[in-house]
Amino acid sequence: MKTYPLYLNGQFVRTQKTIRVVNPSTTEVFAEICTVDRAAVAQAVKDSHAAFQTWRALTGKARGAFLNKIADEVEKRRDEIARAITSENGKPLAQSLGEIAMTVDHLRWFAEEARRAYGRIVPHQTDGKRHLIVKTPIGVVAAISPWNFPLVLAVRKIAPALAAGCTVILKPASATPVCAALFAECVAEAKLPNGVFQLVAGSAREIAQEFLDNPLCRKITFTGSTEVGKELIRGAANQVKPLSLELGGHAPVLVFEDADLDAAVEGALITKFRNTGQSCIASNRIFVQRSLYEKFLAKFVEKTRALKTGDGLEDGVAVGPLINEEGLNKALEHINDATKRGARLLCGGKRIARKGFFLEPTILADVPADAVCMSEETFAPVAPVVAFDTDDEAIERSNHSQFGLSAYAFTRDLKRSFRLMELLEAGTIGINDGVPTTSNCPFGGVKQSGWGRELGVEGMDAFLETKHVSLGLGI
Repeated sequence: MKTYPLYLNGQFVRTQKTIRVVNPSTTEVFAEICTVDRAAVAQAVKDSHAAFQTWRALTGKARGAFLNKIADEVEKRRDEIARAITSENGKPLAQSLGEIAMTVDHLRWFAEEARRAYGRIVPHQTDGKRHLIVKTPIGVVAAISPWNFPLVLAVRKIAPALAAGCTVILKPASATPVCAALFAECVAEAKLPNGVFQLVAGSAREIAQEFLDNPLCRKITFTGSTEVGKELIRGAANQVKPLSLELGGHAPVLVFEDADLDAAVEGALITKFRNTGQSCIASNRIFVQRSLYEKFLAKFVEKTRALKTGDGLEDGVAVGPLINEEGLNKALEHINDATKRGARLLCGGKRIARKGFFLEPTILADVPADAVCMSEETFAPVAPVVAFDTDDEAIERSNHSQFGLSAYAFTRDLKRSFRLMELLEAGTIGINDGVPTTSNCPFGGVKQSGWGRELGVEGMDAFLETKHVSLGLGI
């Protein structure tokens, strides 16, 4: 069993206290990562602030060159890092390789975007003045990343912050820190200046509190639950500290009667069962127009039953384990609640009798509106399906949620598509597209799904301050 060090101010640091990392496919500990206390985090912030003074002075082109070098190192080690992600998260290896590919794409996108932190000149309204809008990096950034996409969601924060001229301290999820440790090795190999990127691990509460209280930490970017996001909002109030928050989701899928049925079923499979349903943008409520309802269910059940569930390192596996026992039990509770309230269980619904946290891919039909899974996020391979009659009903039911991270729709009607774009309350909308996320477009939520945007030009702007400079030229 390997013990991974932390990466602090350009050095790999080993400590006596560690966190054990469990493989959810076997329930066995396979690795450890070293941890630090709050005092060490405070030192990391101090070192990061010192590094910021020189990092910000580099040209965007120079910073981009470093990001490309890191991307090169990640590509060289793609197989090793992908296997680590599968071992600690459980997702199928093919999906881990996809996560590596997206990680590299994020790094290369922001390597180029580093050249384009544009300001602008604003036409003056008063003689003798000229107006400039200037963009400058915000400073030390604390990045707190989740376990479900443990590398790519960390890099969504790291890459734009570094491109903008900020320095970054990453705190990965305790369940999945190994890929972050391997990423730190790639950073070291790329010879990023000391202190520009650092990796810490330990008590999430202690580390987050230091980030909140330390005035040298100028921004926190977080992906995780809405409950923790609210805690960060309360904690950030004391210093009015800027936050970027990508929080919970409860995505609807709307399948209209004019949809390509095969495409809609494939889209539902991807949006629901990718990453074992453990995704903030996973479909949690599938609404199908009544005339297509039974046909959709028949095909959806057939395709779902054909999905192979197992250890992510096994050939042909499409659905892996849930992250832990707690996640598995919550999914079973949601299934039992729905069936007690009248939902039809069409397939799955049970824990798989093998080592690990495995649940049969599950489809529930005719799920009543008061079932828990229709209002709470089910982070599992559980698909509730409901019939609807009219467009207005579908839109109203889709928006009847405190969340608004993503939404999906399948239709061939262009007029309806534009109406959905305008009326669905979600930060990302996939129309006839189950995989809408891309490096060059903004990602984030509305309502209680978060603040701000990652990716796209907005993703780097989140780490830049905007200044207005008024020049009195005496002309």
